[in-house]
Amino acid sequence: MEQDDTKLQFDPNGNLRHLLSLKNLDSSLLTELLDEAEGFLTAPGALPTRSRSLAGRTVGNLFFEPSTRTRASFDLAGRRLGADVLNLDVNTSSRKKGESILDTIYTLEAMQVDIMVIRDASDGVPAYIARHVEDHVSILNAGESDVSHPTQGLLDLLTIRQHNADFKNMAVAIVGDIQHSRVAMSASQALQTMGIGELRLISPPALAPDADKFPGATIVDNITDGFRDADVVMALRIQRERIGNLDGIPGIDEYFANYGVSHESMKLAKPDAIVMHPGPMNRGIEIEGALADSPRSVITKQVTNGVAVRMAVLDRIGKVMSTR
Repeated sequence: MEQDDTKLQFDPNGNLRHLLSLKNLDSSLLTELLDEAEGFLTAPGALPTRSRSLAGRTVGNLFFEPSTRTRASFDLAGRRLGADVLNLDVNTSSRKKGESILDTIYTLEAMQVDIMVIRDASDGVPAYIARHVEDHVSILNAGESDVSHPTQGLLDLLTIRQHNADFKNMAVAIVGDIQHSRVAMSASQALQTMGIGELRLISPPALAPDADKFPGATIVDNITDGFRDADVVMALRIQRERIGNLDGIPGIDEYFANYGVSHESMKLAKPDAIVMHPGPMNRGIEIEGALADSPRSVITKQVTNGVAVRMAVLDRIGKVMSTR
């Protein structure tokens, strides 16, 4: 998203209208969204929180790229807030037949879809759509190429805060394919906004990020430096669908030995450090299966928090709509 598009996220009164990126959002807004998400959480086994805040509204989930967790959680979030939910993917979309993305959007506008949740493999699509929709329509970014995944960033931030809210004295290590990861980008933006003490990005040299895209982060190529005394370790999947040339990328055994998150590598981190992964996981490649299922893992908690965070965002957008 371009710098000038940051203002696009807000209406003339300064209220959140679209959620396209976490870049340049202030800490007070992030905190408010996290606090609201906490309010939507219930104890395991209890009935999920429901409301009618989106009653009469229609949420359209437009996923032009595969998804399980994000799509399912937006679906549940909309329904639990009382919205009508329409799910659309590329295999059932006229876009596959050659229809332009804007013609698809205008068709859904004509069907009175109020909130459109967009996932697309191309850079800039959510902001492009946001610039062309009617004033009463809101756009939420559910994953954009390798540049942004704001609700994932929020749920990761919430999960970390539940473990330790002292961001300023915390070290977070993110390991894997940083270069192609929208998850790393949005998580980094959120953590930097909250004043993270130290953010470490660890990857093979061939998957290292552009340092300019991660200001303030420490970029290293080994887990010894990256994991030492870390409070949080997040593993990432190698984004093979976004990599044109696989030269220089380690094979499976070499990758796991040098960059895999395991019981052994976690000995470098603090004794109470948590392990995270946005999914989908490749066990035995980026993370040891036994570790993913261990008490140190908060991976399923991330999924739970994902529904709550998306409820918070949808609820915030719905409340703004009701004042227009």
